[in-house]
Amino acid sequence: MKALHRIIAQARAVPKNIVLCEGDDARVLQAAARAAAEGLARITIVGQPAAILALAKEQNLDLDLGSVHLVDPAASSEAEHYAQQLFLLRQAKGMTVEQARIAVQDPLCYANLMVRLGDADGCVAGAVHTTANVVRSAIQIIGVDPAFKLVSSFFLMMLCEPFHSLKGGFIFSDCALVVDPKAEELADIAMAAADSAQALLMEEPRVAMLSFSTSGSAHHAAVDKVHAATDRVKAQRPLLAIDGDVQLDAAIVAEISQRKVKDSVVNGRANVLVFPNLDAGNIGYKLAERMGGAVAIGPLLQGLQKPANDLSRGCSADDVYNVIAVTAVQAQGGR
Repeated sequence: MKALHRIIAQARAVPKNIVLCEGDDARVLQAAARAAAEGLARITIVGQPAAILALAKEQNLDLDLGSVHLVDPAASSEAEHYAQQLFLLRQAKGMTVEQARIAVQDPLCYANLMVRLGDADGCVAGAVHTTANVVRSAIQIIGVDPAFKLVSSFFLMMLCEPFHSLKGGFIFSDCALVVDPKAEELADIAMAAADSAQALLMEEPRVAMLSFSTSGSAHHAAVDKVHAATDRVKAQRPLLAIDGDVQLDAAIVAEISQRKVKDSVVNGRANVLVFPNLDAGNIGYKLAERMGGAVAIGPLLQGLQKPANDLSRGCSADDVYNVIAVTAVQAQGGR
């Protein structure tokens, strides 16, 4: 799993402060203890310290408080400052100061405020919280990157086993959030996914805008959308290698690309697969994972001003550890 090893090594090279807010979950604590012990990141856990330490003892975890910082929102000297900042951020939506004071007692809200205000570099949540809550809090508090118009998701897909004929790391996007993007939104997803590939795969992104059509072989509004999104990306990022509309085989098999794609710049070597809608994206990553034996890390978020990532509630401690590593590398790149 070489791509993941590179991500972990990069995270260790410049450790970032990653905040977690589900310290009452054993998987999160196990990952936090391991990440801190291995120098993956500086770890902050927001919650009730007594409960966190009791669970660590129960799990026989060495939670080194020299490298893991515990923050209790109820006792924090920053709570009032955070409440005032949240009020300023959300007052146009009707939030009062008193409501803000109550809200910052929620560890997820507090953790995202830490990221927004520069007291942490990235946030990881979702082992306990729903995706809807994690994403909503990140958008409302951390905010959308001005370079994009929406927050989307991606999976980091690893094909590194001996039985994989196609090897390496891939970005699949969007597989979890945006149900039926318009052409403009699909273009944003593609550009954000290209940035994710640059940061995490540590290689030049080669983007395939997937469709049931290749180079206009079919005529349909769904194909027109993909073609329009591709043109929009080309106009905004003329140096980005991107093909679209393109079928999956032509995106990842050089021989098929040569036959099907006129003037291809990806040449059947795509490492970023952009799906036309959530149906295709969700089915695609699960096929690759369940039938193709790929390792799927995510869903991860892109398009935020600063990093925040979601976990599956069925995640393992290893999954949490890997997402901490991804979040730390995203933070090194400034988003």
